[in-house]
Amino acid sequence: MKQFNICVLAGDGIGKEVTDWGVKALETAGRYHELSFNFHHELLGHAAIQATGNPLPDATLERCKASDAVLLGAIGDPHYDLNPHLKVRPEQGLLALRKGLGLFANIRPILLFDELLDASSLKRAVIQGTDILFFRELTGGIYFGEPRGRKLNGTVAYDTKVYAKYEVDRIARMAFEAAKSRKKILHSVDKANVLESSRLWREVVQDLTPEYPEVEVVHMYVDNAAMQLIKNPKQFDVVLTGNMFGDILTDEASQIAGSLGMLASASIGNEVGLFEPIHGSAPDIAGQNIANPLATILSTALMCNRSLNAPTTGQLIIDAVDAVLKAGYRTKDIMGPQTDPQKVLGTHKMGEQVLNHIHSIAEKNVPA
Repeated sequence: MKQFNICVLAGDGIGKEVTDWGVKALETAGRYHELSFNFHHELLGHAAIQATGNPLPDATLERCKASDAVLLGAIGDPHYDLNPHLKVRPEQGLLALRKGLGLFANIRPILLFDELLDASSLKRAVIQGTDILFFRELTGGIYFGEPRGRKLNGTVAYDTKVYAKYEVDRIARMAFEAAKSRKKILHSVDKANVLESSRLWREVVQDLTPEYPEVEVVHMYVDNAAMQLIKNPKQFDVVLTGNMFGDILTDEASQIAGSLGMLASASIGNEVGLFEPIHGSAPDIAGQNIANPLATILSTALMCNRSLNAPTTGQLIIDAVDAVLKAGYRTKDIMGPQTDPQKVLGTHKMGEQVLNHIHSIAEKNVPA
């Protein structure tokens, strides 16, 4: 029996509801492959501010560093939207965690389940067959650049976009390696016609291309990329881009898949990986048992594949989610006009369906 330590950061809003089912799915699938897990729960975000005054307590960061992987729910609270002057905010905890763990690459797969094609706002013919893997740089760019602040009595605000060559190089290499094992095409998205930081980005990517002769590189401006994602998403396979552009483009791409509630993500660095759904904390539906847990459950499959070297367990979880969708079960955010009202489930019932299908699939594959 192989044992792993997993740090669970439920965070805020619906975070606890969805991470509970991620934990259960990982535990259930792991048993069939002789994996066991020790789950350690720590605070992050608004919940941490309330308890300690710090969005990332030292104990949380230390526990994360000592773990094999981290499962995050979501952070954020409307209190901060109503009080923009507050200097301590939940998002600071996540940014500090990424820095503290050295998480420089956010990997977001845009993978469509055929059963959900009609849940997208785009035509079936446009999106069917879409399979995109985004690599978003996490530790540089406008979120972290200095100087930043205000002047002229607070009437002018400024932020600075900064990238170093090594920051671009390390994530670009990761994206090139992924492209080698997929369709061998890499779209690098920037704004090199306007931004000096994007010119550096493009230079670094271009300098790497001789090392990957089998990979076709397409440089694309971010505004064109945003249009092309809607016009013809199937042209993309691996997409490499910076922090801000990646944040925006992956949320746009989530609508190809029908809902933010279906998309998992992995934040990877040199050691401990962090896995989370890309949806927010959704405080308006917290505690109502209607949040979609599937993105978090799929995030545990990514964890198995990327950090735990347990791809068979990860595939079992994906197969179970696929089977649940094939059986017609939906949460409200992914239901369509043809959905059977009797199969529209809340968070708990949807989670239970996934566990049931993990059991049934695994037991069918047990040798006689």
